[in-house]
Amino acid sequence: MRLVIQRVLESSVRIDGEIVGQIGKGFMVLCGVEDGDTDADVRYCIDKTVNLRIFEDEAGKMNRSILDDGGEILAISQFTLHGDVRHGRRPSFIKAARPETAVPLYDAYCEGLRNAGIHVETGVFQADMKVSLINDGPVTLLIDSRRTF
Repeated sequence: MRLVIQRVLESSVRIDGEIVGQIGKGFMVLCGVEDGDTDADVRYCIDKTVNLRIFEDEAGKMNRSILDDGGEILAISQFTLHGDVRHGRRPSFIKAARPETAVPLYDAYCEGLRNAGIHVETGVFQADMKVSLINDGPVTLLIDSRRTF
């Protein structure tokens, strides 16, 4: 499972011009499920997301987690995070999990965040979404449950 986590002041997702998910301060997370991912990958990503210390404390150091700061999460499914562009110019998405595998794992990730006490908004799986955000910092981090980077 791969995540792109952006610390945001606000973020929203629209489908056909209508806002379907919107948050204030917190994380906008792009979430891609890879073929072969399991519940262990989901648990790893939940733990990393909720405990990542990228909010500033009183001294201005990144020492606070989203749990400490009371932030929200907008989680967007994005299979293109597993696009392979090493060969040629057209990405290969062969490593991305099929929807019948990806949806339950993405849903489990979102539910795990909620169970940790975080307000989570989402987009719609496989929809054409327009995502807006104000990146705070900017702070953008990559997480891969297989630890490939």
